[in-house]
Amino acid sequence: MPTLPISLVIITYNEAGHIARCLDSVPFAAEKIVVDSGSTDDTVAIATRHGAKVVQQPWLGFGPQRNFATTQATHDWILVLDADEYLSPELAAELERRLPTVMAGAAAVGILRRSTYYMGAPMRWYRPMVGERMARLYHRGRARWADVRVHESLRWEGSTVDFAAPFHHLHNPTLVHKQLKVLRYAELKCRDWLEKGKPVRMWQLPLVFIAAFLKDYLLRLAFLDGWRGFAVAHTAATYAAYKRLRYFEMRRNPDSVALAQAELIRYRLER
Repeated sequence: MPTLPISLVIITYNEAGHIARCLDSVPFAAEKIVVDSGSTDDTVAIATRHGAKVVQQPWLGFGPQRNFATTQATHDWILVLDADEYLSPELAAELERRLPTVMAGAAAVGILRRSTYYMGAPMRWYRPMVGERMARLYHRGRARWADVRVHESLRWEGSTVDFAAPFHHLHNPTLVHKQLKVLRYAELKCRDWLEKGKPVRMWQLPLVFIAAFLKDYLLRLAFLDGWRGFAVAHTAATYAAYKRLRYFEMRRNPDSVALAQAELIRYRLER
């Protein structure tokens, strides 16, 4: 397949089970870059075999790591995927057909739609996992990732272009994987709050849990996906509540920040 002047950029850490499928799903990219933060499995070797240039970079946080990865690209137009994501054949064909026109224009960002597999099957109703709109294609001179440790988002100036076909996300393989990720993400978010001096408002905790559960379960239609939907809503509500409990502990006992970090490193949840 002829290539287009676009760089596929992926950040990785121990993604040997996913990286090949992700890389192979973008056959039209002239360049494929994997920025790895010290994988101990076969991620680097597999990525290299599948045509990627691998750059080693100690972990900076999600936003800074993505911004660093952008600087490693040769081309101005960047397509960002996570290792557990991959383009559908339909989206690959749509991108190959439309990208020359998009890249010749003044748009800053391309909006892609993500379809998520959860507990081994695609979600059918839960809105954030069905056709979720995500800014994953961008011109690096017109867009930049927010410099936050977690829950990073792309910031841009200019117009956007929408693509119709989906890309796929293989959400955490098990609830164990999900809970470990929740633990790590909550820790990173709380450190951001600590740096910014966010006030502690523990009286909000019960309301936050209830509101987060009802928002996902009812308003976002998780209930239509049965018990899988209940699991999604419950996990989201637990995450929202736990972040506030953990932040309360950080403020009350500052020593807990370093102690928790050491424990996360011990179990390879922190890089």
